[in-house]
Amino acid sequence: MTTQDLQSSMHKSVEAAQRNFNTIRTGRANTSLLDRISVEYYGVETPLKSLATITTPDSQTISIQPFDISSLASIEKSIATSDLGFTPNNDGKIIRINIPPLTEERRKEFCKLASKYAEEGKVALRNIRRELIEKIKKSEKEKEISEDQSHDEQENIQKLTDKYINEIEKNLADKEAEILKV
Repeated sequence: MTTQDLQSSMHKSVEAAQRNFNTIRTGRANTSLLDRISVEYYGVETPLKSLATITTPDSQTISIQPFDISSLASIEKSIATSDLGFTPNNDGKIIRINIPPLTEERRKEFCKLASKYAEEGKVALRNIRRELIEKIKKSEKEKEISEDQSHDEQENIQKLTDKYINEIEKNLADKEAEILKV
């Protein structure tokens, strides 16, 4: 695996952690809160984004306008049964979700969830590092590379891992600040 491939796979882990952070609710309405919602549409689980236009007309409201009005009820049901805790309001054409302000207790729960997502991202990075270091050690045992090369490559991999872990921690700190902001 080249350094380019390593950076690419580690960057993907950081992006995945960031996508998870985006699904965590803060005090403001954000369309990415609904990214994980899928709706049964003609017997197939379909992402909500594919079925409707999702907008935020103001900082406390998310508006969902389905492309097909017949899917309105199933969209409403999917949102209501999701783990987000939202109560959708259906007016026959548009679904509106009012985002209530977060309580202190709820903010702490969301910070814990963000920490969990960050830890999952770091574990993914460490797994990539472990696999690569095992390959390098195997190459060294089979005398394909020298001991010095092996040591240098392991050191470079560790530096890259540290860089991406720091990036996840920075993203976590930003998200926690956003969650705790009243």
